[in-house]
Amino acid sequence: MNQKRKTGLKFLKNFRDTGAFKETSRKVELEICQRIPTDRDVIVVEFGMGHGNITREILSTISPESKLYAFEVVEEFCDHVKEIIKDERLVIINDGAENLKKHISEPIDSVVSSIPFSFFSEEKGKTIIQGAHDLLNDQSTYSQVLLTKFNFKKFKAVFEECEIVNLQGFPTEYVYHCKKKENKSN
Repeated sequence: MNQKRKTGLKFLKNFRDTGAFKETSRKVELEICQRIPTDRDVIVVEFGMGHGNITREILSTISPESKLYAFEVVEEFCDHVKEIIKDERLVIINDGAENLKKHISEPIDSVVSSIPFSFFSEEKGKTIIQGAHDLLNDQSTYSQVLLTKFNFKKFKAVFEECEIVNLQGFPTEYVYHCKKKENKSN
């Protein structure tokens, strides 16, 4: 069985956790990573590492002294990425995005996410978005890929600036780019 088919079967087997039946497209990898700062060392958080295709793109984007914390709920996917990506900047966390603050307390510069908000309760979705917003530095971006525009209002309720990029294909993929303008507690 070829690798693409094996990967597809693994995603289908874990569909409730991943919300995906295939890896994201190359167009999404490039679009979702384009707001990551490249002019300095950064801390990036990835929600939904999967088999690591977006992870690889993030690592190719960030500086040698930057750090990437990649969250993934499927242990098998964590093990797979540990085998195929050997990079000291990558920290794999086998846990859900709703537990971000259990693992990271330092300010972060960018969030890149492919987690399936459509499968989450309203409360879980709000916890994830607000938790990321709370840890993001001012002027930092949270980029999310989804197959629907339905969840966009959840992001607009938290972030000061949001836009959607529509990537035509099958299926159509939407990348939400949401920016934290300033710390509301200041």
